[in-house]
Amino acid sequence: MSYIEKNIKDLREEINETCRKIGRNPEEIQLIAVTKTVDPERINEAIHAGVEHIGENKVQEIMEKYDVVSNVHWHMIGHLQTNKVKYIIDKVKLIHSLDRISLAEEINKRAKKHNKIMDVLVQVNVANEETKFGLASNEVLEFFEKIQIFEHIRVRGLMTIAPYEENPENVRKYFKKLKEIFETIKIKGFPRVDMKYLSMGMTNDFKVAIEEGSNMIRVGTGIFGRRNYNKL
Repeated sequence: MSYIEKNIKDLREEINETCRKIGRNPEEIQLIAVTKTVDPERINEAIHAGVEHIGENKVQEIMEKYDVVSNVHWHMIGHLQTNKVKYIIDKVKLIHSLDRISLAEEINKRAKKHNKIMDVLVQVNVANEETKFGLASNEVLEFFEKIQIFEHIRVRGLMTIAPYEENPENVRKYFKKLKEIFETIKIKGFPRVDMKYLSMGMTNDFKVAIEEGSNMIRVGTGIFGRRNYNKL
């Protein structure tokens, strides 16, 4: 068994155990393997080990890997520039990082050209970190009201990136807050909104995220090991 296969096996066991403790069904949790800087050979190895969804931070990496990585659903999980939407609109299953009207306009325009409805998550910067993208918590409701005009976008939920903390308990409050916003939006019953996914939790804090309601976790280091981003 390779280290990637072992990591995925161990990760699944941790998800199962976390869900068992809180009475959740582990099958509810969708695992997104984060493949930033990971070569196609190792991505395909992860797919062979059962990974069905992969997430890329950069459009360029999706373009480079798309034709050599198969039998998997692609997710755009990083900040998306409007001028790059056209390159991935026909390739990704879900865009996790909708955070501004100009991006919604472009996604809607490109999706219309492809005669499709593009599923997206709205990114929320719950911790108000200056270095991170996303809407402030108090901007979310108004944003949902504004994007109702876009007929080729369907919002499937919310996403956040919590601050990195050695002790994941320190970020529990942010996950709890996003779950509250998620439920508020769900009750509103906006058209073209199907609040299914709460995308929160990464390698260091996914257990706490699951405990607070996450059903979509994004794990890279926990599967592929630490990567050297300095070479990018």
